[in-house]
Amino acid sequence: MPQLNPSPWLFIFLLSWSMLLLVLKTKTLQLTPHNTPSLPNQQTLATAPWNWPWI
Repeated sequence: MPQLNPSPWLFIFLLSWSMLLLVLKTKTLQLTPHNTPSLPNQQTLATAPWNWPWI
């Protein structure tokens, strides 16, 4: 069964994955995020209780 012989396609498979990961890694590391992370707002807002009309 020739499909079980890894000789012809294993090298091509590994080479293509390594090139793909190499290209994608360099492309994704060059990207900058659109929203820079910032610290959350530490102010607490004053809340008022709701007046439910059916209670």
